[in-house]
Amino acid sequence: MTTSPPPGCGNIGADYHLLCDTEKAWGIVLESLAAAGILITIFLICSLFFLICKVQDNSKRHMISVYFFFLLGTLGVFGLTFAFIIKLNDRTRPTRFFLFGVIFALCFSCLLTHACNLNKLVRGRKPFSWRVLLLFLVSFALVQVVISIEYLVTMFVNQREEFLKMDRENTNKDFVMLLIYVLFLMALTFLVSMFTFCGPYKSWKRHGAHIFVTVLFSIAIWVVWITMLIKGNTVLEKHMWDDPVVAIALVSNGWIFLIMYIVPEICFLTAPLKLEDYPPENDFCQPKFIKQTTGVDNRAYTQDEIVQGNINYSPYASHFQMKAIEPQNDFSIPRPKARTSPYHDYTGGKSPM
Repeated sequence: MTTSPPPGCGNIGADYHLLCDTEKAWGIVLESLAAAGILITIFLICSLFFLICKVQDNSKRHMISVYFFFLLGTLGVFGLTFAFIIKLNDRTRPTRFFLFGVIFALCFSCLLTHACNLNKLVRGRKPFSWRVLLLFLVSFALVQVVISIEYLVTMFVNQREEFLKMDRENTNKDFVMLLIYVLFLMALTFLVSMFTFCGPYKSWKRHGAHIFVTVLFSIAIWVVWITMLIKGNTVLEKHMWDDPVVAIALVSNGWIFLIMYIVPEICFLTAPLKLEDYPPENDFCQPKFIKQTTGVDNRAYTQDEIVQGNINYSPYASHFQMKAIEPQNDFSIPRPKARTSPYHDYTGGKSPM
């Protein structure tokens, strides 16, 4: 006996009914928010490529690659929401277990890399090059990739049937345990972002505030959805809330990434270069100027001579007065003047015959 599809859905599989069920509107609302987030993220990626040539500050230009990977991670967060609106099956289970940790590890690795770079800028030190930033980013995110691959390979090789038919409680526990490294990245990023507020160059602290607020809201979202997934839904006897809770967490965290971090960062990306953002002796982000120094007399010996009443000469005194050289406007070469003849007055200005 086959059941009729819910209102709003046509002849599609039962696993996809939440994408179009008008009675259970949470699926439609979340997929609409996720689709809007995908469109805005794609627009921001295009804007990032358009603004590359307009960036004046080398330190901000080096961050463009980090912003690009962060936007890719945010795009993945919104896209992964559909895997939790669709019911858990043999195809969505591996997708959830692998992509959830990898995508968030990529996002928090970008934030951690940016926070490490800001800790140098806010103290007036030379920032990392774009190659070093990419190395940090890939190194941080690669750990979660290895963890997820190792877990899935182990489960598919040794316990394939048990993994695909795992009960709800064990599924939730394994899902959260697989995200321990992501939680560590989140906590480390939050800690490093706090150190960006300690430094003499205040302009960079604004970027550190973007990271701090983003991670703070992300921690709050993660605490709520993990608590509900592990304990809350069981206590309330609302087992059907598992997927909606994670889907809501994904959409919320994706919009937090956009509103709190990447949109403000792109807005400040093309800001004009300010020399006060860097120490005066640096040579890595500001134009170089030729410094003109003026000599200063050592007045210790001159003062002794004045007291003794001898101001004519001293073996320690300078023979030349040290003073600032004033610019000369006339750069022409002086030419010798014709010498007047001594017999000019006797001849009346005429030469003798």
